[in-house]
Amino acid sequence: MTEAGQVTSVNPAAAFDWLDVRASARARAGLTRRLRSRPVVDPVLDLAGNDYLGLARDPRVCEAAAEAARRWGAGATASRLVTGTTTLHTELERELADFCGAEAALVFSSGYTANLGVLAALAGPGTLIVSEEYNHASLIDGCRLSRGHTQVAAHADPDAVRDALAGRTLRRALVVTDGVFSVDGDLAPLGELAAVAREHGAAVVVDDAHGLGVLGQGGRGSVWAAGLAGAPDVVTCVTLSKSLGAQGGAVLGPRRVIDHLVDTARTFIFDTGLAPAAAGGALGALHLLRDQPELAERVCAVARELACRLGTAGLAVSEPAAAVVSVRAPSPQAAVEWAAACRDHGVAVGCFRPPSVPDRVSRLRLTARADLTVADIDHAVDVIVRTAPPEAHAV
Repeated sequence: MTEAGQVTSVNPAAAFDWLDVRASARARAGLTRRLRSRPVVDPVLDLAGNDYLGLARDPRVCEAAAEAARRWGAGATASRLVTGTTTLHTELERELADFCGAEAALVFSSGYTANLGVLAALAGPGTLIVSEEYNHASLIDGCRLSRGHTQVAAHADPDAVRDALAGRTLRRALVVTDGVFSVDGDLAPLGELAAVAREHGAAVVVDDAHGLGVLGQGGRGSVWAAGLAGAPDVVTCVTLSKSLGAQGGAVLGPRRVIDHLVDTARTFIFDTGLAPAAAGGALGALHLLRDQPELAERVCAVARELACRLGTAGLAVSEPAAAVVSVRAPSPQAAVEWAAACRDHGVAVGCFRPPSVPDRVSRLRLTARADLTVADIDHAVDVIVRTAPPEAHAV
């Protein structure tokens, strides 16, 4: 604006010039991301997605999703509290709770919104949240949105959690952790964390996105495996988009917690309900998992086989506790180039770089699947080893 009060002419595009500076910085650091559309029939072997049990394209799961869409329509039409709850949603919640040993469950539109909703509803200005250092971004964002006081505890360190709780001055406390960590696939010490939390009257919230369908009896999850299923002070968040091959998320726990979420969780109250097709597909997958509990054992066996063979070849590989296998790369750029070379040779792998990895170490992230054949495993190991940068053997 001029001294006379007249508005000067400004190039409208200049408002976002700062984005170009940020984009250039990311490109120099090798942190640019790209969207890649996959075809219906993809010849590339997928070790990058999270379809752990191979159910996303199972004809029975697809038919369950299609039948739900035919009966209920393409969308839920409204929020769950208006007209967005169908009998499918109710049935899915009942069967998820029963399968995982919880009193009740509540389905959200995604695992991300489930984590945001539960933390915002259970915490607040009068709550200390002790958050595991390597937690998923959705838990971190949930802690921020909750307006509670968040203290980060060192990775897999119950003593650090004990120290944080012992020094608290706030009335309520939550201990928040992944059950299976998404980068290296290692387990949280859930039993020890629950014991520490109980010493100090704190509740525990576990994101079991990578445990459901993989760990515990018949794939009932890491909370079940730790002997905490149905505990009155433990709340579990799961996703329906990994082992169950569909989409959506859910919170499982004591009935009074679920009732509280219905009344107060903003990502439940103000979000359109999960599409019926996704609810139907997840329910169909859950039925298959009940009927074929060996699927959970198979995916873990495949993960161990991949890790063993890659480690024998001299690569720095994590020891998988679930379905995730992590292979260290010497740098962010090397990880990008390695992943690209794998794809060029017919194997899709995940590429994790800072800031997505909490320890700032770049990796290839492989996800095992229960439906991988011996030939698939042979091919994957051959490609990953053959395309590895020389420095990868010294990481």
